[in-house]
Amino acid sequence: MNVTISQNFTNNGVQLRIEDREDEVRRAFKGSIIKLTLVGRYRISISRLFTRSIGFSLSSMAAAVSVAAEWQLLYNRYYRKPEIYSMKWKHIDLGRNKVACASYGGPIAVIRDDSKIVQLYAESALRKLRIFNSAGVEIAETVWRNPGGRLVAMSWTEDQTLICIVQDGTIYRYNIHAELIEPSLSLGKECFLQSVVECVFWGSGVVCMNEGFQFFCVPDFKSLGANGDGVVKLADPVLEDAPLCMAVIEPKYTMSGNVELLLAVGDYVLLVDEDGVQQVGAGVGPLQKMVVSKDGKYLACFTHDGRLLVITSDFSNIIFEYSCESALPPEQLAWCGLDSVLLYWDDVLLMVGPFGEPVRYFYDDPIVLISECDGVRILSNTTMEFLQRVPDSTVSIFKIGSTTPAALLYDALDHFDRRSAKADENLRMIKASLPEAIEACVDAAGYEFDISRQRTLLRAASYGQAFCSNVPRDRFQEMCKTLRVLNAVRSPEIGIPLSIQQYKELTATVLISRLINAHHHLLALRLSDYLGLNQELVIMHWACTKITASLAMPDADLLTILLDKLKLCKGIDYARVAEHADKSGRRKLAAALVEHEPCSSKQVPLLLSIGEEEAALTKATESGDTDLVYFVLFHIWQKKPSLEFFGMIQAKPLARDLFISYSRCYNHEFLKDFFLSAGELQEVAFLLWRESWDYGKNPMASKGTPLHGPRIKLIEKARDLFAETKEQIFESKAAEEHAKLLRMQHELEVSTKQAIFVDSSISDTIRTCIVLGNHRAAMKVKTEFKVSEKRWYWLKVFALATIRDWDALEKFSKEKRPPIGYKPFVEACIDAGEKGEALKYIPKLADPRERAEAYARIGMAKEAADAASQAKDSELLGRLKLSFSQNAAATSIFDTIRERLGVS
Repeated sequence: MNVTISQNFTNNGVQLRIEDREDEVRRAFKGSIIKLTLVGRYRISISRLFTRSIGFSLSSMAAAVSVAAEWQLLYNRYYRKPEIYSMKWKHIDLGRNKVACASYGGPIAVIRDDSKIVQLYAESALRKLRIFNSAGVEIAETVWRNPGGRLVAMSWTEDQTLICIVQDGTIYRYNIHAELIEPSLSLGKECFLQSVVECVFWGSGVVCMNEGFQFFCVPDFKSLGANGDGVVKLADPVLEDAPLCMAVIEPKYTMSGNVELLLAVGDYVLLVDEDGVQQVGAGVGPLQKMVVSKDGKYLACFTHDGRLLVITSDFSNIIFEYSCESALPPEQLAWCGLDSVLLYWDDVLLMVGPFGEPVRYFYDDPIVLISECDGVRILSNTTMEFLQRVPDSTVSIFKIGSTTPAALLYDALDHFDRRSAKADENLRMIKASLPEAIEACVDAAGYEFDISRQRTLLRAASYGQAFCSNVPRDRFQEMCKTLRVLNAVRSPEIGIPLSIQQYKELTATVLISRLINAHHHLLALRLSDYLGLNQELVIMHWACTKITASLAMPDADLLTILLDKLKLCKGIDYARVAEHADKSGRRKLAAALVEHEPCSSKQVPLLLSIGEEEAALTKATESGDTDLVYFVLFHIWQKKPSLEFFGMIQAKPLARDLFISYSRCYNHEFLKDFFLSAGELQEVAFLLWRESWDYGKNPMASKGTPLHGPRIKLIEKARDLFAETKEQIFESKAAEEHAKLLRMQHELEVSTKQAIFVDSSISDTIRTCIVLGNHRAAMKVKTEFKVSEKRWYWLKVFALATIRDWDALEKFSKEKRPPIGYKPFVEACIDAGEKGEALKYIPKLADPRERAEAYARIGMAKEAADAASQAKDSELLGRLKLSFSQNAAATSIFDTIRERLGVS
């Protein structure tokens, strides 16, 4: 309603001209505490005396009147419906299109409804999917070419992906730029065989009904597969006819944590989930429309006889009931916050609350209701409006005749601007309540969409702060910051009309992400900087988008532009940008970008993906990260020919050493090829020799002829390779003797039919031959391998003692003077526990010390003492005495000898 002020003072009164009819004037001022007198048809007289007594100025009163005139009273609560945008689109008729509007001021998807009749030649035969922002500015469009039958339903997910479900159960996904996201998804075979007929969306999920009245749930589109994996079939309610209406209670509001589907059937409701079907709400129906509140606690229902019911979602209590004038079900039913319910028919929008008369709004064009957490956005062909409950802080300031501290503070600012002393008078009146008034002004500013009104309210709060020292400054500053953000994104070019409550629920981080996805990178970057958020995500997305959109630009020019922006953010992930460039087919640009990536673990994989293996290996070895080097090695190993691979790692010591270490454990053949290519024959020989030992651990490897077994062949190859280098003469000779020994051991095993020779040493082979009585074979081994006489005697003495052939041992000792002396004979006999046999050899010991110790070992104290006395060794005497400490007689003998020798 238009209100103009006339400053003519007549009959001690102030005249306000109201350019409206009388009945509208009365309705606008209904409930005001100011007594109004209609003067003629267009005037309202307000007592000057009254205005003086409460301290109002004319301009502030007029402002309050103009603001409050926009409100509608529903019982004791005010509602307002400001126009947010005049739609920028042209020739869009919502009545002939399917429309999907995203919440939180999101985009609008429009496609011609193929079930509606279209005038011939009125428009193109091609159906187009068009996407607009909330102000009607077109973002993108694409031709609808998807097969699979009629489009059943479409909706936006929480991450602003457009979901389109067609009759055969195929789900097509589009981003905000109308680009098809591959792959397409499916609801499964049952929906393909029996077409989808109805869908109910929520958040990022949907419940679909097919022609067989079976219900299928997609809890999250992100987890859905192309073959229907991730689709949950709900319990079968066994319906003969389609339900009258459907509604969904989201999983986050259910006790089970799973989605619950409400089906209106007859005069009751069926609650369906994965586990079963339950009948609830008997007698409330039949219900023709149902919608669940935003918090999942309440259900608004429209019955067959024209009643609106609001029931708790568990059907335990009817909150209120209202009888509508028509039994025809509304086209749309929606919650306006949690305080009222909206019902829309062809030309009227009815807002019903729990008390009082409903409010009616009339529309000539079709509208779409978009429920938000704090109200409803109303989309028509020409406007976008926001219907919400007027906040308490706004009511306290702008309600006509309000004398609250906030209203007086707001009026005080007006007096101050006009240099009136009334400003000081108002402040004195509310001195005790000034913090409350300041808070109300700040709070009211946050709920306003009109920028000039925001500014005035904040100025009023700032004015009050000048006279109040105990008010937190952070609240004011935070509100200013929030409003700057909201005003920026509300501009028609951006078209995100968030309220302050929606902004708080959405969060600044998500808002930035949505701006990025809509390619509003500059605004997203400025907001990130303003709010102190990380700018990396914005710059990264801008860089990737720039690469995609600049296919015709030369790599050098594009690289300069990218680096100029990427350097603005420290720690930027150049590798991800380079990866996107590679996927876009710009490999040279990717290679140039990845050079600026400081983190090797990000740089190396990308270099490999773009085919820069040499550079990747260099970067990995420079980093010193062995895991990263192995990663590159395995990648190149699989892709490159062997010789090329060997050439790449040969000049890089770390990579070469790691490759050798790995191959020694797991791949000898490949390592042999590497050493051969490098001319390192001795390394190949060592590998062959090691393999021969590995053969020995396998029982199957010992099969074959003694002269041509696999192990012997490997050792002979090693011998030949060692022989080609002068530095490996010893190894060549050792390999030759090893092969010779294996042959002899094979022969011995064949002749003795005992598998006890192979892999034993020469000494063990000789000892085993003697133990077995095969002295000729033992002698052959001795001769073949030039075993020394001393070693031969040692081996034979202990071998004969092992088999306790004492006669052969005595005979062997008499063949000639043993080169090892008789001490080994003595030790062999003593170790075998034959003291008598040891006595045959102890007297032959030339060294008296050895004789003394030998006698002591067999317990002959006197003989040991005599031998020790011949040696005249006091230390030996003392040691022998200790060994006989348990024998008093023996101890006495040693004491006597020590005294005789004069040793104390």
